[in-house]
Amino acid sequence: MIKLYFGFVGDKILITIKGNDIKFANTAYGAKEARLKDLKLSKAGVEVEFPELKGRDDWREQALKRFEKKIYSLKTEREKVDYIIDDLSKFGYILEQEQREGLRPKIIK
Repeated sequence: MIKLYFGFVGDKILITIKGNDIKFANTAYGAKEARLKDLKLSKAGVEVEFPELKGRDDWREQALKRFEKKIYSLKTEREKVDYIIDDLSKFGYILEQEQREGLRPKIIK
């Protein structure tokens, strides 16, 4: 299991990766975890990432399917971590800490 802590516009975002199980939490809201299907997506952000979804009514479902397919295609937790870090950094999220199960957090800043 690997936990990632990101900073984003004054919020702290926690992402927990355990195999193919990925959970997201905004620590400002009591760190209630959400699964992929519960993520709030920006329509504008999805259209930048997937221009072919522009104007489609099912843009959210298609974006989630593509994200899940990509995550499940990665074999190791490390590959998933690297992908998530790379993907979120494009949108202004800053990795602050990384913690592997049983180890102390590694401060990134």
